[in-house]
Amino acid sequence: MISEKLVSLIESNADILTKHWLGDVRENPSTPTYHEFDEEKLYKRAHLVYSQLSHWISRSTSKDDIKNYYNRLGQERFEEGFALHEVVSALVLLKRHLWLYILSDGQLSTAFELYQSLELNNRVVLFFDRAIYYTIIGYEEGVRQRIKTDKKLYKNIFGKFLDTLKRQETKE
Repeated sequence: MISEKLVSLIESNADILTKHWLGDVRENPSTPTYHEFDEEKLYKRAHLVYSQLSHWISRSTSKDDIKNYYNRLGQERFEEGFALHEVVSALVLLKRHLWLYILSDGQLSTAFELYQSLELNNRVVLFFDRAIYYTIIGYEEGVRQRIKTDKKLYKNIFGKFLDTLKRQETKE
């Protein structure tokens, strides 16, 4: 049983959570592209996760639902010019702000509430782990598609790599 009270707390305070995340992601050294990216778009993206948390952690939401959504997200972030480590960091910050909010709200005073939060934590961690994994796969697919369509980029990336290997071989 996932605590409906905690999920409801998160979803009803999605605006506050999103603002905290937005402030962090726009200042955090691990997310430099987010510093300059359209603030309204960032807000909408984070708010969607927080406001629909019950959907994402529901047992009725399949792994394929998460896979499809976050594969697309990874590809989109690649196309938008985000570095992969920034996208992962932004997702980790989403999860972090969720827990910081729950802990600061003072909702966890009894053993039963702590048990419910542990149960919720397990579902949230599983969701974010899957989201990150599928985002990485989608991002990598975006890279592969770009390399296939842009032969010059392919030659540039691998040409430099081969040149470096040749230079190393001549030094030995």
